[in-house]
Parts: sequence; structure tokens; C-alpha cells
Amino acid sequence: MNIYKVTILEILKRKIKTEKELARWKRKIAKRYKISLPSNIDLLRAYRNLLTEKKIKKSKLLENLLKTRSVRSLSGIVNVSVLTKPYPCPGKCLYCPIEKGIPKSYVSGEPAVERAKRLKFDPYLQVKKRIEMLKAEGHPTDKIELRIVGGTWSYYPQKYQIWFVKRCFDGANETNSQPTTYNSQPKNQDFKKLLYRAQKINETAKHRIVGISIETRPDFINEKEIKNLRGLGATMVELGVQTIFDDILEYSKTGQKISDTIKATKLLKDAGFKVMYQMMPNLPKPEHKNFVLGRAHKYGLWSTIRKDKEAFKEIFENQNFKPDWLKIYPCLVLKEAKLYKLWEKGKYKSYSDKSLISLIKYIKSICPFWIRIARIYRDIARQKIISGCTISNLREVIQKEMEKEKIACHCIRCREVKGKYNPAEKIFLFREDYKSSEGKEIFLSFENKKRTKLYSLLRLRIPSFIFESAEVGPPQIFPVLKDAAIIREIHTYGQLRPLGKLGQGRTLTLSPQHRGLGKKLIKEAEKITKKEFNLNKIAVISGVGVRNYFKKLGYRLKETYMVKEL
Repeated sequence: MNIYKVTILEILKRKIKTEKELARWKRKIAKRYKISLPSNIDLLRAYRNLLTEKKIKKSKLLENLLKTRSVRSLSGIVNVSVLTKPYPCPGKCLYCPIEKGIPKSYVSGEPAVERAKRLKFDPYLQVKKRIEMLKAEGHPTDKIELRIVGGTWSYYPQKYQIWFVKRCFDGANETNSQPTTYNSQPKNQDFKKLLYRAQKINETAKHRIVGISIETRPDFINEKEIKNLRGLGATMVELGVQTIFDDILEYSKTGQKISDTIKATKLLKDAGFKVMYQMMPNLPKPEHKNFVLGRAHKYGLWSTIRKDKEAFKEIFENQNFKPDWLKIYPCLVLKEAKLYKLWEKGKYKSYSDKSLISLIKYIKSICPFWIRIARIYRDIARQKIISGCTISNLREVIQKEMEKEKIACHCIRCREVKGKYNPAEKIFLFREDYKSSEGKEIFLSFENKKRTKLYSLLRLRIPSFIFESAEVGPPQIFPVLKDAAIIREIHTYGQLRPLGKLGQGRTLTLSPQHRGLGKKLIKEAEKITKKEFNLNKIAVISGVGVRNYFKKLGYRLKETYMVKEL
């Protein structure tokens, strides 16, 4: 019996219950057998082998102790990021790094980039290997949110897009089917048939893709692109908004305007997509006060802490914006970006760490209950950063300061129940209505009384075309959406519970998942749709891997949406 198996038997015999006790025992084992400290992955492998050999009984406590970075599956899903091949982007943004052999805006050293480089940007292998690693670390991989990153997705050839997503589904389905390269099929239609076949398999696969997000520019979103994205199975779009000031956008050479963001947000929400904004505080400013673009923005001419505060306040309060998700990526100076030359000449200066932390604390303190701040820092290697914040655990630093100062952040991520689920704690249904992109959003959630623990949420949209006549837009692309309310997101948080028998799941995982919270929210959404808005139809922008869940609730697949007549 190898040392790792002996270690597992000793851990079980001594009834070790905490991470501290586990770390102490691992040090003792290393010293006793004169080996390097056993990794959790090695011990988990030994534990599974002992289970297969029927030498031990299953221990959920030990599985949780050996899980590497448990936070990865504490939001009810696991994320799998897949990088596209290097491809040009029409933007000439000053802040955007360009590195040979890597998609624009990404640089060597980022974890997803390094994985993609090793696997030659093969989407099938990226998904397959990432799932294998997550499983080795002790995470369930039944529910996957696929994040497609790399440059401007909408600028890639459509044939490549279809093939790329199809190969991602192959990786999740564990079916390495042809074609393995996108040049091997001449027609888009052939790829589409293969993609739909892969999607159908994934509806009942072991690793189900419950959501797909892509990154793109706001000025690339139109009716044609929305139809294309739905065909791929996309459910969320990350828009590179950066700022809401046209003068700053022009000075940074982005080639886009804030009107593009307003239009894109409305089109996407009316088609049911979740909308994420990538915002960039501390963007470069015009050289002097008298800089004129012909039409000055009401907030002035250059980016400052004050203006950045106003920008975030505006996107939270102005109904033209109000994103569902948010990423805050403070501007960094990298040698690979044109901004480096401005910085060299003294024409650009980064915020101090103290100023940046103060700004983000302010943003978090004013964010509404219905937004999720997904990230506040890019995974860029410290040695790559010439100027700007290099605190890689910036979120953690800010969180500790806010706790000390008793400042609360109401964003979804800060309120997720994670591992603090207590079945005995009472939960309450909350409802928040707000106007957004000329439509009405109804945010439903199950939370504890103080709203510090979020268990489950649902975003119901009464689209703008219900209130106004529209000659273009989602109803013209997807007739099934006409006179329909749309569920744009439904999610139950807490430890990811594997798919399978409910009784078995309950004994294995203490989690809010699979306890009927989502069904109750759907029922409430149907009731609101019928009684308050007199609509007889509701559509869901369902991820492929969740279609069967909705089928059991009376929904049927129509034009890429799960639809129910009320």
C-alpha cells in the first residue's frame, strides 16, 4: 500500500475534521516518510482508489477537506474558460495589449492563456482537460458555465464560431467526433447540424453546459448577431463598455460610442440574455482642459476618481444601462499596449493603490441587490504590469477593509450563501421591480431576513416591445417571443449538488440546490406574468444543459427558447 493510501487511513482513523488538523498531519507524514508534503490531489486520488477497492466507506467530510479551492463550486456551478485562437480585432484601443500568438487583449501568464497555449487553442482539449482537473481537485462537474474568451468574438468567422462551440460541447459530452478542425468542412450549414446534434447529446450528458458567455464589443450587437448567438446556445454577453463617456472612449481610440452600449443592452435584454459590463476605471484622459471633440459630454472631459464614481452611479441608476453582471478591470499599463508610450512620456498616470481601493469600496457600497460583481481584477502576471495596481488579491483586501469599516456590499456574489447553508434557517421571498432599457425587470430572490444570505434568484423581464411597437428587434427575429415575458436567469447558489437521485444528493451534500426553490420562483414568475401583465406566454433563455429541467415544468423548445403557454 502506498504512502498516500496509508495517510488516508490514518486521517480517517484519527477523525480529522478541520483544515488545520489536516495540514498538521500532512507535515507529520512528510517528516515520517521523508517525502515532500502530500498534495490534496494526490490524497484525493488515493481516497478514491481505496473506495474502489472497498477498503473504506465514503466520507463527505474528508472529500470536502481535500477539495482544492472549494470556492470554485460554491456558486452552484463550475466555470470552464476556453480561449479562442489568435485573431485580429477591429478596435485600436490604447489600453489593449497585443502579444504575438495570443488573442488581442490577453497576455502570457494568465491561467486560461497558459492552458490554451499548451493545448494549441483546441477547444475540445481545453474543456476536457479543465473538467479533468476540476474533478481531480474534488469538484463536481455536472453543471458547467462555459466562458468563451479572447478578443472580439463577434469578429471571428461564423464557421469558426460554430465549430468552436460544437467542439466545446464535444469536450463536455466526452465525444471526440469529427471534424477536429474547422477548415475540414466547407459549409456553415454542415457545422450547424453537427452543433445541434452535440447540443442534443448535452441535454442528458454527465457534464451539462448550463450557460455560455462570450465577449464582444457593444457596436457589434445587432439583430443578426443575436440570432447567431442564440443558435450557438449563448445565454450571457460580456460587453466591453469600459466607460460611459464618449470623450474618453474617443480619446482611448475604442471606435465605439455610448449609444452603441445603450442599443446593445436593450437588444440583448429583450432577447433574454444576461448582460455583463466590463468597466475600466482610470482610463487615459485628453492632454489638456481645452481638448474639444465638437460635442462635450455633460460630465466634462477627462477621467478622474470623481468621474469614475459618477460613471458607476450612472450605470446602476440610469435605466439605459443597469447591467445584470459587472466586471471591474482597473486600467493597467503593459508594454504590449499603446498606452505604454503615453505613460513613458508622462501623459498618463495610474491611480495609487489607496485611491483605487477607495473607489472600488465606494462602487461596492452603492451597488444594487440585483447586480453581481463577478471580478475586480484581471489575472495578469505582476511582472507584466508596468504601472497600475499589482495587488492580485484586491477583492479580498477590499472585503477586509469594508468589514472593518462596517460597509456592506449588496452585490449577489457577496450575498451568495456559499457554504453557510442551514436548512433550519427561515428564508423569505423578496421582489424588486425596476425599469430597464424601456422594459420592466422583476428580480425575485429567496434570502434570509437580513438579506445577507442569497439562496436562489430569478430575473423576469417584461420586454420593451410589450410597451412600445417595434419594427425591429427580438420579436422579428424570434416570432415566439411576441407577447411573451422572458425569464433571463434562474440560479440556485450554494455547493454544487451533483445531478442524480435527490435522496442520494441530500445525504451527500448540504446545499440549497435541488430543494424546489427554483420551481417556486418559476411559479411566482408565471403568476406575475399572467395576473399583473395579462400575458399568456413565458419564454426562458435556457442553457442547453437545463432544457430537461424546464421540460418537466411544461416548457417546450421553440426557436432556441423554452416556452410555456399559460
